[in-house]
Amino acid sequence: MKDLKYLAALSIPVSAVLSIYYGGIWSYLTPVYAFVIIPVLEIILPLDAENYDAATRENRKVNKVFDWMLYANLPIVYGLLFYYFWSFSQNAYASYEIIGFILSLGIVLGTNGINVGHELGHRQQSKERFLGKLLLLPSLYMHFYIEHNFGHHVHAATKEDPATARYNQSVYSFWITSVSRQIAKAWKIQLKLLALEKRSFFSFKNDMFWYLVLQFGYLMLILFLFNIPTLLFALGSAVVGFLLLETVNYIEHYGLLRLKLPSGRYERVKEIHSWNSNHILGRIILYELTRHSDHHYISSKKYQLLDCYEDSPQMPFGYPTSMVLALMPPLWFRIMNKRIPAPMKIR
Repeated sequence: MKDLKYLAALSIPVSAVLSIYYGGIWSYLTPVYAFVIIPVLEIILPLDAENYDAATRENRKVNKVFDWMLYANLPIVYGLLFYYFWSFSQNAYASYEIIGFILSLGIVLGTNGINVGHELGHRQQSKERFLGKLLLLPSLYMHFYIEHNFGHHVHAATKEDPATARYNQSVYSFWITSVSRQIAKAWKIQLKLLALEKRSFFSFKNDMFWYLVLQFGYLMLILFLFNIPTLLFALGSAVVGFLLLETVNYIEHYGLLRLKLPSGRYERVKEIHSWNSNHILGRIILYELTRHSDHHYISSKKYQLLDCYEDSPQMPFGYPTSMVLALMPPLWFRIMNKRIPAPMKIR
């Protein structure tokens, strides 16, 4: 039963269902749950820095329950999308309710969509990577698969990495630089891969082109089935979804940089190059994303096997709380800047 704790991640879409079902002030249930209730509970609950022994690790490695808990997010996310779009197209809502619904659905797309898509995107089996890409689709962020796997995991904690926030860079500046540079870099990586295989831009192997086609088709399907306001609603939710991801990117590596070796190359990514958190609720709801150092050490390692390292820089709060703090740059800088190793600040 203890292994089923990750089902708590589904509390986010459950809150989104309640949000649109009851409407009114309840339309803000999901953002309140994710960024008020969970942070409060994380402050109250004890930290959990436990790593599993070899026998437990082997059992968790082959236990398919952990995989199916990820797969369950696909029908849940798409079912929730249809429910929201249908409800929005059939009812007249006040402006404040619409904002609440966009935030609620966007949070689901960021947590149960992009975050789970990220986990599946690192898997070895192509069918799992395919499921991961489908979960990136509603946030219009399918290029993330290419840039993250072939870019970020190579350049993390360097100035060459769009998804690594600089020292004293605000999250709002980071949103602009990370989103724009990741798209550009994903195209650069794709064109390089095509060139290596001596394929043309219009090759079926041009995944970036097909991502654009699929995302455009997704939006046109919404327009066909519903109406223009619902299309705009979908776009707003997508923006919230990918900005949620970028806020996570911001706190994961903020201010942490790798040393450059005499050869001109960077040192390999170590446990000191990612911010970690052992706050239990954030760990569960984000499928252990908060054990980020181990994820960078072995990117194919499944979420239920990730370890905590003593040398990893620890956040004073959980990821949900840290995301809220990041939205208040002066407070974020005051709390986090003193925790960054001095040599990293001057590079």
